[in-house]
Amino acid sequence: MRDILIYSDSLTWGIIPDSRKRLSFDKRWPGVFEANLKAAGRDIKVLENCLNGRRTVWSDPFKDGRDGSQGFAQVLEMHAPLSLVVIMLGTNDFQCTHNNSAWMSGQGMAKLINIVRTAPIEPGMPIPDILIVAPPSMLTPKGVLVRKFVGAQNRSVGLSQELEQIADMHNCYFFDTAAVTAASSVDGIHLDESQHNVLGQALANAVVDLKILDN
Repeated sequence: MRDILIYSDSLTWGIIPDSRKRLSFDKRWPGVFEANLKAAGRDIKVLENCLNGRRTVWSDPFKDGRDGSQGFAQVLEMHAPLSLVVIMLGTNDFQCTHNNSAWMSGQGMAKLINIVRTAPIEPGMPIPDILIVAPPSMLTPKGVLVRKFVGAQNRSVGLSQELEQIADMHNCYFFDTAAVTAASSVDGIHLDESQHNVLGQALANAVVDLKILDN
């Protein structure tokens, strides 16, 4: 069996838009991803490490532990050996507490890639492949997220292109969520249940088509 670590934020944790509720594992995209890969004959297990509000490399002044680079190496060490690490982060880099550009978020992702490649795993264990997933393009934030993401839609323009360049530069696989779904129309940020389903299927197909787990 091969283990796949998914490292992400609330978009993957499965928060139901405009609520504090969570989709069950089989309804959020990691569960759909796992089920589809198993149906395709891949003997895999998905491990989720998804924290609401997680940034790539920035801290949240109001909540501890949101800098995704802090403790990441230990997470990788904890779950080794891993065959694949899927990273979908970036949305929270544009919260109102940060005046970040898409380029800056891309640089944050580059730091995370370096952590995967240099994590202190046991001798002889493989360095996992990396799949960078660009989050869906933001719509106009709605509901309780309006203040938290004020100006974020404009600041985040170009994020998928920056992440694709970073993935290419660092020899990582890349998938653009915008190719299959937009963000939820309910809050403009997260994913609806149907969108989780679409994304999970699409990512499983990409892993199969790219032969990521065939080595």
